[in-house]
Parts: sequence; structure tokens; C-alpha cells
Amino acid sequence: MPSRDPLPGGNPGPLKKRGRPPKSEVRQHITDILSHLGSAYGYEIYKHYTELFPRVTMRLIYYHLKKGAALGIFRENGVKREEGEYSWGNEAEKVYYSLGPKAAPSKNPVVEEYFKKIREKEK
Repeated sequence: MPSRDPLPGGNPGPLKKRGRPPKSEVRQHITDILSHLGSAYGYEIYKHYTELFPRVTMRLIYYHLKKGAALGIFRENGVKREEGEYSWGNEAEKVYYSLGPKAAPSKNPVVEEYFKKIREKEK
């Protein structure tokens, strides 16, 4: 009967790590955006993200903000409640995030150029 081992000699090879990798391209992009904004809430980050990178869902942005906060990449700066007329009621809860101690922003040229143009428009 032939061996079912993936490599000859019975050696299964290097073990693969299971689960999701700790690094994330989306989380890195959020880090780069927050390095320019300083502090922002989820939807604000989402608006900039969709201008810069391929479209993702808002749910994915919120997932990575929470995961990044748990890993120390982001820090929650507090929650602000804003009155207004929203489809879900009269109040919105905005959780503000900033970079945490484990954040490592890259100098992504796409992000750098985008925020440079925004700063020039504000002048």
C-alpha cells in the first residue's frame, strides 16, 4: 500500500500555522491612515480607506479596529454621542481611535500623496 505522507521518507515537512495570520494588509492601511488623522472614528476611517484602496465593507473596518485595539496597534480614545436624525434613531455613538504603542505606520506613498492633497485643499 502506498504511503500517504506528503514527502518521501515519512517526513510531513514543516508544520503550517493555523488560523488567521496576525498581520493584516487592511489593518496596516488603517494604521497608515490614522498616522495622518491622529484620531478618528470608524466611519471617518472607512471613508478615507475607500478613497485610497479597493472597496471593503464597513464591518471589516470595525473588525480590524477592534482586533487592532486588542493587539495594542490602536487605542480607543473614548466614545462621543452625537444628537441628530439618523435612520436608527436620534443618537449616534462614535468610538474614536488613535495609534497604540505597537503601531508601525509604513510610509505608504499612496496614503502620503492623498493626505498631502487634502492639506493643500484646506489652505
